[in-house]
Amino acid sequence: MRLDKYLKISRLIKRRTVANEACDAGRVLVNGKAARASYDVKAGDVLEISLGERVLKARVLSVTEYAKKEEASDLYQMLE
Repeated sequence: MRLDKYLKISRLIKRRTVANEACDAGRVLVNGKAARASYDVKAGDVLEISLGERVLKARVLSVTEYAKKEEASDLYQMLE
C-alpha cells in the first residue's frame, strides 16, 4: 500500500493530500530515510513524521486496505 494512503487509513494524518505534501517535503521518514508518497509500506517499517515541532514515531504492525475508526490504532504502535 502506498505510504500516503497508509497514513490516511491509519489516521496518523487526517487527509491524503496533506500526507502526500508531507512526503514531498521530506517530513516523513521510513526506517531513517526520506520516503516518497509512492513508497510501498510493509509490516515492521518505522515511520517518523515531523509536523511542526511535533515528531511522531510509529511502527507498522499491519497493512490493510480498509479500517474503521475504532480499528485504525491497531495498524501501528507508537514509539517513544
